[in-house]
Amino acid sequence: MDTNLWQTLGELFVVLGQLLVQILALGAHWLLAIIWIVWWLLGVNWRKLWPVLAGGAWAPLVLLVLVVSLVWSRLAPAPCDCIGVTVPNFWWQLGYMAMLVVIALFCGWLQGLLHWEPAEINLEPPAHVHDHGHAEAAHH
Repeated sequence: MDTNLWQTLGELFVVLGQLLVQILALGAHWLLAIIWIVWWLLGVNWRKLWPVLAGGAWAPLVLLVLVVSLVWSRLAPAPCDCIGVTVPNFWWQLGYMAMLVVIALFCGWLQGLLHWEPAEINLEPPAHVHDHGHAEAAHH
């Protein structure tokens, strides 16, 4: 009976090892997508970004998506057979870029829905305080 138990435990560890390898391979395959989602979900303060986008920053965003799609279509000029039909060059790159923007906006909506907010990081250097009393005493 002990032999069967040890054999079963050995098989369990082998299967768990295979599962871990497959999960890591899947994570490595989707690494950039995971980083993209994590950044827009946890690294951006959407409470501050929504008013900026509404105030007109959406226009440079749209222009950036168009320019990146155009450049990408010239760097890799090929149609895509990725969704069961052939999507012409430029249009699939534009669709891909639009998908990235939609994912980012969805992350912003989700952050607001769940009331998440990243911690504030102050990048300003501390104000320099002059000790005038000490300087005057040194001159006397």
